[in-house]
Amino acid sequence: MAHTHDHGGGVHSLRVPIPDNPLGHTLVHVLDTDRGPVLIDTGWDDPDSWDALTEGLTACGTSVAELHGVVITHHHPDHHGLSGKVRAASGAWIAMHAADTAIVRRTRETRPERWYTYMSAKLTAAGAPESHVAPLRAPRTPRPRPAFSPALPDREIVPGELLDLPGRRLRAIWTPGHTPGHVCLHLEEEHPARLPGHGRLFSGDHVLPGITPHIGLYEDPDDTTVTDPLGDYLASLERIAALGPAEVLPAHQHAFTGARARVRDLLDHHESRLRDLLALLAEPLTPWQLAERMIWNRPWAQIPPSSRTIAVSEAEAHLRRLVKQGRAEPVPGGEPVTYIAV
Repeated sequence: MAHTHDHGGGVHSLRVPIPDNPLGHTLVHVLDTDRGPVLIDTGWDDPDSWDALTEGLTACGTSVAELHGVVITHHHPDHHGLSGKVRAASGAWIAMHAADTAIVRRTRETRPERWYTYMSAKLTAAGAPESHVAPLRAPRTPRPRPAFSPALPDREIVPGELLDLPGRRLRAIWTPGHTPGHVCLHLEEEHPARLPGHGRLFSGDHVLPGITPHIGLYEDPDDTTVTDPLGDYLASLERIAALGPAEVLPAHQHAFTGARARVRDLLDHHESRLRDLLALLAEPLTPWQLAERMIWNRPWAQIPPSSRTIAVSEAEAHLRRLVKQGRAEPVPGGEPVTYIAV
């Protein structure tokens, strides 16, 4: 049975499962336009997910073949994964912000061994133990790339501009942090229930009602630019608070009101986390050591290797924010580099 919801005003949502993931599903939104329905995100590239998407579209009174376009909030596979199959079945265009399109292109073009070498070096520099890094150095048999994933978008989402959706006013709001090219999409139309505020916001993973999105590092192996993804995310949150949408339609959990209050909660959460990290940095720590001591949703010993890599990436993102704020600094002369509060 398809799990769908009619939000009114030509907006539906449907649940597309994420295999083996505690999030459970992605909320794919369907926006009616004068030229046919448009998807906001598509879900994970998996047979059961594809079945849920197609059945959900049928329950909404349409079908994959009738889709006009696909707007992707960000490149993660639970959002972008089925885009290629949708395009093949419908001829729909796919739109994404240029920064995330660059990541998709890099993923498609970079040889796997290049990534293993890069990740080994990054983790070693972060202080990861040899037991964690060694599997990345082991010879691997190249696996064939999936036929449809990740699909290369054919349209660019330009921040601040209205998307070309006949009969609708959907404006792109650039909200980097969770990914460099994450966008929220502001439906600049009166809320069908006349809720106070300014339209509705498709928030992707930027603002969720009960989850704090992961903020890590997305870097080009050939680019040495030092980014500040957490700083980008916090500034993006302020942008959404200023917008003041009447309702938020996120990609996970459920729709909610009170966007400004939720933004304030997220800002307070990150400031509290930064203060906690400063207390840990009373002694010099590598990013790996910091991640080991941070509070996660389970003890460090129970976190699998792939998730530990993600956790270290988040620790580094927080370190970069503290260094940029002048609240921490690298200790000169050590290798791997340690950091200390100032």
